[in-house]
Amino acid sequence: MGQRQYRNNQNKGDEYGMSRNLNEFWKAYKNDGSQDAKETLIVEYIELVRIIAGRLYSSFNANVEFDDLVSYGIIGLIDAIEKFDISKEVKFETYANIRIRGAIVDQIRALDWIPRSTRQKFKQLDEVMSKLHNKYGDNFTDQVLADELNMTIPELNKFLGEANTLSVISLDEKLSENSNFSIRSEDKEISPEGNLFDKETKKLLVERIESLPERERMIINLYYFSELTYKEIANILEISESRISQLHSKAILKLRGAVEDLY
Repeated sequence: MGQRQYRNNQNKGDEYGMSRNLNEFWKAYKNDGSQDAKETLIVEYIELVRIIAGRLYSSFNANVEFDDLVSYGIIGLIDAIEKFDISKEVKFETYANIRIRGAIVDQIRALDWIPRSTRQKFKQLDEVMSKLHNKYGDNFTDQVLADELNMTIPELNKFLGEANTLSVISLDEKLSENSNFSIRSEDKEISPEGNLFDKETKKLLVERIESLPERERMIINLYYFSELTYKEIANILEISESRISQLHSKAILKLRGAVEDLY
């Protein structure tokens, strides 16, 4: 079942985003502890795991197997099913999305397969991006960035592709330091202090997204909010998937800078 078909099926559900039959399985598991119902729910939502794993897989430059990402995501799915409160008017898919993605990113971070040299270059890239933002805002060219890093344009593009995984993880880490914030979730219960921080974070991120160059802004919106893959975005923008990866890295680093402005 494809990503869009999955969404279409879910749209036919009740106010919780669940079909009537699924709602019965949720009640059987939550009220009676039925393990059969739990297994049915896991099977039902496994496609959601595959969708999220597929979207992240394109960010990791084939440094990890897709099936491994699915396995990590299933851990997050099971955790989401166990903790989901069916009495809340919250769509399970939204709730689970955060935990599935978080489980995958946490495991990737734990594997620590990124070379130290790449991390050092990424730190330099992060610092240069911050410097250029202070000087030019978000509309500096690749040539300006390449000159600051003493790289050629091809070298810069190659490194931006390599840095894609680190940029995604680094933003996730920054958002997680003092908050349970998710770039696209509004369905969480947190403390008043955390809620205020999340509102400020979201406001700042929205402002920074709006200030991005058009292509970078479109990639962020299509990837995070329309939930398209790199391949689908590449088809829409009529550029290569590798170029999408490079632009995504630049955009994420700029958004990470926006979060740092809160500290």
